[in-house]
Formats: sequence, structure tokens, C-alpha cells
Amino acid sequence: MIVLDINTIYTVELCSGELRQWKYLGQDSRRLVWWMDLETRQEFNESSLMYAWSVKERVASHKQ
Repeated sequence: MIVLDINTIYTVELCSGELRQWKYLGQDSRRLVWWMDLETRQEFNESSLMYAWSVKERVASHKQ
């Protein structure tokens, strides 16, 4: 199991097999877990996703 660190970028695999880079933004006061897709710069919470995905690995070095 990967322990996620706030403001860290992870490679995520979508159910289609596509790999994306998402920044983990952490939980809000309602305990919703938030991410930012680095390609689109769009922020979203996990409960809004309508497809399966999994965190593959932490990106070693990145620009924020």
C-alpha cells in the first residue's frame, strides 16, 4: 500500500490503461479526498470519478 503525501505527484493508471499524473491534495473538512490532474490542471475529489483507477507510483522529481 502506498502512503500518499499531500502536494506530491503520483502516476495513476485509469481503467483504460492510460497513465496520468495527478497531484494529491489531501482531505478537506468533509473528508473528501482531492486531486489535481496535471495535464488539465483540474481539481476533483475521488467521489466524483465515474471510472476505476489506481495509484501506481510516486513521481521521483517534479515541478509544482
